[in-house]
Amino acid sequence: MRLEYHLLDVFTDRQFGGNPLAVFPQPPPDLSPTLMQQIAQELNLSEAAFVLPPADPAHSFRLRIFTPLAELPMAGHPTVGAAYALAYLGRIGQLEPPTKIVFELGVGPIRVAIHADERGNPSDVWMRQPLPQFGEIYHDRRAIAEMLSLDESDLRVDAPLQVLSSGLPFLYVPIATLAAMRRIQLRQDRWSALLAGGDAQNVFVTTTETVAAESSAHSRMFAPALGLGEDPATGSASGPLAAYLLKYGLADSDDMISEQGFEMGRPSFIRMRVERSGGEIISVAIGGNCVMMGCGALALD
Repeated sequence: MRLEYHLLDVFTDRQFGGNPLAVFPQPPPDLSPTLMQQIAQELNLSEAAFVLPPADPAHSFRLRIFTPLAELPMAGHPTVGAAYALAYLGRIGQLEPPTKIVFELGVGPIRVAIHADERGNPSDVWMRQPLPQFGEIYHDRRAIAEMLSLDESDLRVDAPLQVLSSGLPFLYVPIATLAAMRRIQLRQDRWSALLAGGDAQNVFVTTTETVAAESSAHSRMFAPALGLGEDPATGSASGPLAAYLLKYGLADSDDMISEQGFEMGRPSFIRMRVERSGGEIISVAIGGNCVMMGCGALALD
């Protein structure tokens, strides 16, 4: 069996930036989840996305997303990247400003808007995320700091260490300075003792000191349980990040940018957009650009 895929960089406008993604735009309908997982492990990217027919004909596509170690109910960069790839390959038809599609994901239907440039080619892609849910607050600040190879004084004191989720939970850790962000090294032993096997095994660290003047936050994400030492760009964490920054007064704009991946040599820029009514967040969306890198095929028995 020949299984074609396309490789692209997501949340960037240049090659070798952003987060790499493999999209399988038309796998056979009987491709098993076990084989999808093996393929994701073989490619060893942050995620691989498999585009399937929808269960509900009112929707556009079904999307299954795998890291090297697990299937995810929702993820940002595979959703944005898959939409871009499908538009690039002509699977969506002529783009209008914007073209809207619906992906079926493990968290339910997810709405995506694909914008086009002046030549009709796909440009930026936006996905609407489930409203972020605020969860458990971690009070052992010293233990979390040590897990990150930091001192407790490197953590901000004006925002909590808290779990948030829009379908995939992350522990948000506010860091005081960009210099401290650059010193972070996740200690596997401390992570195993504190978070392994829990509800929030993914660690998202962020500071409001940034490299780019237009950015609102500088972020990093570590997910050993998913087979990701560090992720260059994490869309599923960025919608909740916007809610977190607003709730705790670390930002005041409804339009923000999170920069990520700089420490890995893969600069990424994730745009975040929040709608509020009466001070309450009523919708969250994230978006960005993509760059097609090439294509290939797997020869499977």
